[in-house]
Amino acid sequence: MDIDAWVWWLIVAAGLGIPLVLTAMPELGMFAVGAVAAAVVAALGGGIVAQVLVFVGVSVALLVVVRPIAARHRAGQTGHASGIDALKGRQAVVLERVSAAGGRIKLAGEVWSARSLDEGQIFEPGRKVDVVDIDGATAVVM
Repeated sequence: MDIDAWVWWLIVAAGLGIPLVLTAMPELGMFAVGAVAAAVVAALGGGIVAQVLVFVGVSVALLVVVRPIAARHRAGQTGHASGIDALKGRQAVVLERVSAAGGRIKLAGEVWSARSLDEGQIFEPGRKVDVVDIDGATAVVM
């Protein structure tokens, strides 16, 4: 039983696609696309030299063009702050007088214990303050 060249290229593409899914290495996907392009050339009657050149050309072109775009996209994502990191920098309203000794604020719909960043600062009820840090269960405000 003689298998056509385009079938071999599809087997190579599948062989590269399986580790792509398992390892999440996008480079393997680019090689798999190159193998599919070579399968198309083989199905159209291109010789082995043309098939290999198309495989290499498409794979390298994808590596050169797509990889830097993906890297820039990945680097541009800063992620979303969650937990206490999401509270830093937000505004809160003073519920009970806040000093270096303590007090209460309303932050993100919840009542928090708070203390002022500066020892001499005192914030009266109703005033808006900025949360600069979270120290345990206490918001540090200014």
